[in-house]
Amino acid sequence: MNSPLRHLLQAGRLDRFFIDGEWVAPEGADRVAVVCPSTENTLCDIPLGNARDVERAVQAARNAFESWSATSQEERAAVLARVHALMLERSELFATALTMEMGAPISYARAAHVPLAAEHLRVARDNLRHYSFRTQRGTTAIVREPIGVCALITPWNWPIYQITAKVGPALAAGCTVVLKPSELSPLSALLFAEVIADAGVPAGVFNLVSGTGAEVGTSLALHPQVDMVSITGSTRAGVLVAQAAAPTVKRVAQELGGKSPNIVLPDADLRRAIAPGVAAAFRNMGQSCSAPTRLIVPRNALDAVNQLAVAATGQMIVGDPFAEATTHGPLANRMQFARVQQMIEAGIDEGAELIAGGPGRPAGFSKGFYARPTVFTDVRTDMKIAQQEIFGPVLAILPYDSVDEAVAIANDTVYGLGAHVQGTDMALVRAVAARIRSGQVHLNYPAWDPQAPFGGYKQSGNGREYGIEGMEEYMEVKSILGYDD
Repeated sequence: MNSPLRHLLQAGRLDRFFIDGEWVAPEGADRVAVVCPSTENTLCDIPLGNARDVERAVQAARNAFESWSATSQEERAAVLARVHALMLERSELFATALTMEMGAPISYARAAHVPLAAEHLRVARDNLRHYSFRTQRGTTAIVREPIGVCALITPWNWPIYQITAKVGPALAAGCTVVLKPSELSPLSALLFAEVIADAGVPAGVFNLVSGTGAEVGTSLALHPQVDMVSITGSTRAGVLVAQAAAPTVKRVAQELGGKSPNIVLPDADLRRAIAPGVAAAFRNMGQSCSAPTRLIVPRNALDAVNQLAVAATGQMIVGDPFAEATTHGPLANRMQFARVQQMIEAGIDEGAELIAGGPGRPAGFSKGFYARPTVFTDVRTDMKIAQQEIFGPVLAILPYDSVDEAVAIANDTVYGLGAHVQGTDMALVRAVAARIRSGQVHLNYPAWDPQAPFGGYKQSGNGREYGIEGMEEYMEVKSILGYDD
């Protein structure tokens, strides 16, 4: 196995940040352990940045902005094409890093984490090539310009996927960036910085400073030379970033928590609706903000749904993430393992019927952050497991008596990120989708679309990622009146 840890150690990357095109030593001495979730052993430790590191990175990005923003679309597209190609070339190194740092099964890292992350770069490149930065409206020119220096704060659950979802469109728009990846899953971010360097991205256009949200994240949000912050994380983290950014009136784009519903309409084919719904809820071990973890089903079909859900859960293989047969690895870190155990206990205490899984590790595991894929049924919408984001392999099945009640249940949370609707009457499916308050709705499990804008209503955040809208998030709009060409 080509170990990304050995590679980064031999290259001297683990003790460095990437600032102004160079691998530089941190200003401070604080460090944090990177823990392997399948063994609970420490893989390595990395430096934690501070406000002085942020200052260096922001100044590098500011100094590079004028020249980068003035490059042609063709030049920026060519740079993104090189980054995309190198990432695909090193895909196995990235996949192995993800399995080590956050427990993604190697088969899933290869099939989803890495190729979908690369797609964000391809889409940014392709959209840039055909995008009109100036359009005419009568005698007024509507011009879109890069917003400036962007701070990008990314999470531990989809580490490289969320990095490329921000870096690709930001660079395409003509912005320069400072990335703060999660300190819990930093290896894939360091590999990405190597790709950036080897692809010939100009110095200062991309900068990386590892660190905590409290220190590096806050310093970036406060910095007067940062024009925009894009954060993917918990709703709590998004609120803190927005509060820190408010005095400088910078743009804050937030992709935050979710508690996504999956409405199974009365005419749905249960055999086509339930097993894929369970799989969607438990993808990435349930550690996806848009995972449909509330399965909303007709009350008269509840027994059949329960049987199908239990059967689907029984097909999952929780185990060593490096084993090819494993479908679900450990949770990504100790804190998340504790959170999932706490919420499973809350479901039991509140009287939900446990039909699969439960608290504790699966049989055969005495260490590692392994959780049991868990299904509760006959859940009420006022229960914690129906309202709070668990971020683990826990599915709540909620019965309804009418379609209106199903829609009401779907909308009965503070979140509005993703949703699903299953049914055969497409007029009804579309009508129900229109009534759900969320930024994205999937009808009958369609293929993933990297061009589909993604973002939330309510406390799931604001702003959009992916596609044209994701690139426009990093732009300002200027009107030039009397511009008649």
